[in-house]
Amino acid sequence: MNVSRAADIYREIQQTICQTLEEADGTGKFTKDAWEKEIGTGLTCVMQNGSIIEKAGVNFSHVHGDFNDKMANLLGENAQSFAATGISSIIHSGNPFVPTIHMNVRFFSLDNGSAWFGGGIDLTPSYINPEEAGWFHMIMKTICDKYDSSWYPEWKTQADDYFYLPHRKETRGIGGIFFDRIQASEGADFEKMLNLTSDLANAFPQIYSRLMKDNGHKSFTTAQKKWQKIRRGRYVEFNLIHDRGTKFGLESDGNIESIFVSLPSEVEWVYQYQPEPDSPEAKTQELLKKGIDWTK
Repeated sequence: MNVSRAADIYREIQQTICQTLEEADGTGKFTKDAWEKEIGTGLTCVMQNGSIIEKAGVNFSHVHGDFNDKMANLLGENAQSFAATGISSIIHSGNPFVPTIHMNVRFFSLDNGSAWFGGGIDLTPSYINPEEAGWFHMIMKTICDKYDSSWYPEWKTQADDYFYLPHRKETRGIGGIFFDRIQASEGADFEKMLNLTSDLANAFPQIYSRLMKDNGHKSFTTAQKKWQKIRRGRYVEFNLIHDRGTKFGLESDGNIESIFVSLPSEVEWVYQYQPEPDSPEAKTQELLKKGIDWTK
């Protein structure tokens, strides 16, 4: 069964991610919480208070169950049952100069014959470094181009549109790639998407290890830490209002601790906060918009 095959591969990649991040952080260790419910099984791996990583969650799940009316409304499908597997990870650093990063890869199958992959990686810096943003986007482009040269521009646009807070009229960060409902039930299409999502998931800890190495030991002020917490507030707003994975996890009776492990430890909301003109904070604020070609 394709879902089980994808689950076996994603399960192994989860362990590689955790090992790589532990080595890069230096002192932080992941606690591992295996869970089993009627809906299926999973493994939630969490690091807290490492040398650089303040909080990281690397979740694996392999679930199945009845396809209820709420799922039907959310996905626009009619079916009796579903099966799904995936890895979802979010990392928050204590250092304002190390971005928050999110990665998700998943495979979803219905008993009506419909099956698809989804996922992506996006980066949310508190302080946007255009050179670093270009480096990150070139990695995304290189992985996509290996399979289809049309995917990066298409999925980059989808990330800009998805990771967007319309009530703030700003992007969550510098985006990345985002794709969903890529139909691949079997054969060559399934193999192609399984390989692509595996490449993305394996690149994820390497990307963050580089970001930690380059930025994790930079000194910062109380004001810069406060700005990070304010930016984290935007992150929380997106995850609780717009994130499809959060919504589906709640609708499918998923593991609530695993669903909310994505939230940062410390956040601030300041009434009508405005950064000082021409400050690094203001320059970051100006770059939180769609359509920037970071690879130029």
